[in-house]
Amino acid sequence: MENPLPERTYQLLQIFNEVTPGEIASTVVAIIIILILLFCSALVAGSENAFFSIPKQKLDDMKEEDSPVAKSLLFLLGKPKTLLATILITNNFINIAFVLVSNTLFDLLINPEIQKTTTFFVCQVTFITFIIVFLAEITPKIYATQHYMSFSRLMALPIYYLSKFWSPFVWILVKSTSIIDKRITKKGHMVTVDDLEHAIEITSHANQPRQEKEILKGIVNFGNIDVKQISRPRMDVKSVDVNWDFTQVMAYFNEWGYSRMPACDGSFDKVKGILTMKDLLPHIDKPSNYQWQELIREAFFVPESKMIDDLLKEFQAQRKHIAIVFDEFGGNLGIVTMEDILEEIFGEIHDEFDEDERLYSQLDANTFIFEGKTLINDVCKLMKVDPDSFEKAKGEAETLAGLLLELNSKLPFRGQKIDFTIFNFTIEAVDKRRISRIKVVVKR
Repeated sequence: MENPLPERTYQLLQIFNEVTPGEIASTVVAIIIILILLFCSALVAGSENAFFSIPKQKLDDMKEEDSPVAKSLLFLLGKPKTLLATILITNNFINIAFVLVSNTLFDLLINPEIQKTTTFFVCQVTFITFIIVFLAEITPKIYATQHYMSFSRLMALPIYYLSKFWSPFVWILVKSTSIIDKRITKKGHMVTVDDLEHAIEITSHANQPRQEKEILKGIVNFGNIDVKQISRPRMDVKSVDVNWDFTQVMAYFNEWGYSRMPACDGSFDKVKGILTMKDLLPHIDKPSNYQWQELIREAFFVPESKMIDDLLKEFQAQRKHIAIVFDEFGGNLGIVTMEDILEEIFGEIHDEFDEDERLYSQLDANTFIFEGKTLINDVCKLMKVDPDSFEKAKGEAETLAGLLLELNSKLPFRGQKIDFTIFNFTIEAVDKRRISRIKVVVKR
């Protein structure tokens, strides 16, 4: 008898089993269970992205809430390892159940002979993997990242109770990962600043601009420099006196060309605030008795021990460009500016109004002439030596002149030579109170 069905339709029907009414009910139940498991897997997977996308400000606001959802969220995010372990265990159990029920569904629907083939196995694995990855991982995580607050509030209580339910498994998982973390930490290698600088040297190619290399080194050393190392000493600070009249103040600003100066009452230890040229310009036509003191802004004071990376953040947050540096006894040591900090990364910054004042000159590769007031930190950079070269000898000194006073114990005479490790210092100029100019030879 001739087959009335087309060949393709007949082959397709051979793939499927003949399903009885009882098996139809089982098939419907299996499909419903699969959809529920897929939905649960999507919720759990998405909750990971949602929880860890909540900004700190939102969490601080939640501390004011007195609700079970807020308390559960804060509890879970307070123990991130426990949270991740709970999500991982729950998701794995759901996905395993999804695979098992899917396999049962295939057993009900697909001919056993077809199931034995390699082609069917590959198609089955590919199909299940695609469904899990696309519908239960990628899609919910993208949605949860964009709607993190609503998603987090929805899943806070379920994940909280699941963390309690899975607590034995969570404890084992967290403890085992902690042991691995400790072993990795013990075997880990602490990378020092010197290591990073050496890495920059050996990875730099011949055609790389020297400025790029110096910027990278500046970034590496940035977190190890304190304010005292880059501040301008009080003897070099130009400031206006609050007792001056308006004409004197304007003349002083014109003379030195600074955009802002400290305003003091007699001495630099009595800084009253900061005066800016921007505030003075609208009143440039005012008479000499104009009360310019009303334009003085509040001064920003920082300790000499503050690290410059922290100070940069404070400058940015408070929109400041200059700070008064004080010591442990409360005395004012000098000033530090935003430009001083940026120069530690980018090198010297000059504008069209800066005078070409050089604090040093280089005679050859190993011979330099420095002004006594040059900071030790700058001396090391210019001579390309380790910034810690003078650490043991400099004491409290921050300038080259101060270093030589520490080494010599008294004010040296003109022409005197002072040796220290690989450095030979010759005093070129000195007055009754300080060292003005020094010749330095590096014996490399």
